[in-house]
Amino acid sequence: MRAGGGFPQAGATPALLLLAAALGAAGAPPAARAQGGVGAGADAATIAELRQQLQEMRRRDEEMRRRMEQLEALVARQSRAQPATPTRAARAPAAAPAATQADVQAAQAAARDARAAADQAQSIQQNMARAALPPAAGAAPAERDVPGLQPPEPMGDQTATGDALRSDLPGIAFRVPGTETQVRLYGFAKLSAWTDANGRNQTDAPLPGGIPLTGSPAAQQGGDFGMTARFSRFGVDTRSLTGWGTLETRLEGDFGGGSPTSSNAVFRLRQAWGELGDERFRVLVGQANSLWNEGVYETLIDATNLNQSFVRQAQLRLTARLAPGLTGQISVEAPETQYTSAAGVFTPGSTLDGGASPAFNAAPDLLARLNYRKDGLEFGLRGMLRQLQIRPAGTAAAQPFSGTTSATGVGAAAHLRFPMRWFSESFGADELLGQAYVGEGMGRYFAGSTNGQDALSNIGMPGLTGRVSLDPVPAWGFTAGYRRFWTPQIRSNLTYSYSRQDFASYALAFAPGSASATSLNREIQQLFANIIWSPFGQVRNGVFGSGWLDIGFEYLYTRRDLYGGAAAAGAGQAGHGIANRFLFATVARF
Repeated sequence: MRAGGGFPQAGATPALLLLAAALGAAGAPPAARAQGGVGAGADAATIAELRQQLQEMRRRDEEMRRRMEQLEALVARQSRAQPATPTRAARAPAAAPAATQADVQAAQAAARDARAAADQAQSIQQNMARAALPPAAGAAPAERDVPGLQPPEPMGDQTATGDALRSDLPGIAFRVPGTETQVRLYGFAKLSAWTDANGRNQTDAPLPGGIPLTGSPAAQQGGDFGMTARFSRFGVDTRSLTGWGTLETRLEGDFGGGSPTSSNAVFRLRQAWGELGDERFRVLVGQANSLWNEGVYETLIDATNLNQSFVRQAQLRLTARLAPGLTGQISVEAPETQYTSAAGVFTPGSTLDGGASPAFNAAPDLLARLNYRKDGLEFGLRGMLRQLQIRPAGTAAAQPFSGTTSATGVGAAAHLRFPMRWFSESFGADELLGQAYVGEGMGRYFAGSTNGQDALSNIGMPGLTGRVSLDPVPAWGFTAGYRRFWTPQIRSNLTYSYSRQDFASYALAFAPGSASATSLNREIQQLFANIIWSPFGQVRNGVFGSGWLDIGFEYLYTRRDLYGGAAAAGAGQAGHGIANRFLFATVARF
């Protein structure tokens, strides 16, 4: 009967339902799709609605499997049985017909269950495709839905800094008539205003490792006030159903390419990539967020904050589902060697005395990532392997130095997002957040901590000859935070971060007060506290969706301490800097 199509394979129905629950798209009410689409939040919010149905389907599938096993065992016994004599068959003439009738009844019941389960699974799949994108106004239902189209993978919150890996937003979507393609327009308009209580720092995206030192001219001037809308964002996302799965493309940019002090914002490319595959395996090529990226905590400021990473670069990425809730990724990404010497900070695109830079890119960066998600819990591991290189030949550093010098950069990091409702439902959507990292030669992935420094070099120091040195900077750090929901519309974030870098001892000979000496931060600390109002925010089953609008206030404390202290800072300056910034921001999404 199985060969004839009456019985599905055991386990087929639960697999379809687990897929539906994992994507969490079936049965989402229109209001939730219109206002609560917060990446993982909008999808996860509907999982609870499927749980009861999933449990019932599992029970029915187990019952069907049990009946099938009984039926197969009975048929096998009957096929093996041979009547010993006509007398025995005559003594029990009704036994075989009774068994045959029970057989038929069991088969009929199992077939009915199988057909009902298959119909329900198909309905769930159709609902998943239907809920993947919000409907376009005025579009006919037949033009909105592409059955079987894989929706964008939800990763990260819909917040200013919660787009570390994918930056999915709900957007405005429609189906291209006559095609198997859906187009989504998304983005936000953002206004930020801030004032500093200490040194003057006119950028709207200050790096923690670059705040003014105490006693510096900027500190003597005092803090000023600024406003900007240049980080407003716009993106176009397409998804097309193919024989190899969903083909998704994305073009995204903002207006943050110009000067922070100018009102003439310059558009810049953030992401440009295509990805092909399904929930089991996907391949991405183009410029995208690095696999090392992780925002973890929510802030209103647009800077790369302490221990955060928001690197976007060209890459080839493979993504696979390894187990329920567990995703594995590897990528080959564009490199950039950056070193600091007595002559300054250099990348391959810099110049040395009017000529080429000794910093050299010899091989791509290799990165890997594991992410586990279950019912609001998220745990991630990341690793990287890099090659750093200096080639003095053909540059102003060729004499007295010679030869190529290479070094290895390695790093590992982990993060945790823990739902407090696991302790008690009274916590609602509150989250406990944590992150830690350790490694060396990975400064470009932690620009907030190290201003991008991967290594130090003795290039430019007097009296040195022979092979140029290249010493990767060891670094480690951690972040701990708490996200508190006072109401579904009002939330706060409190976060503390610490980082430490160790440098080669010859850096103490860098000229006091020079850019090289004052860029070497031994320790950095940062504290965030904010309150954000999302009038259309929703919390469903412990999962938060911010909706279309955020309005918030934020306080930011930063302190950095130089390697070498006051001796490295120069005359009149302390060996540390302190910044207190107060920020207001509003984000209106579409």
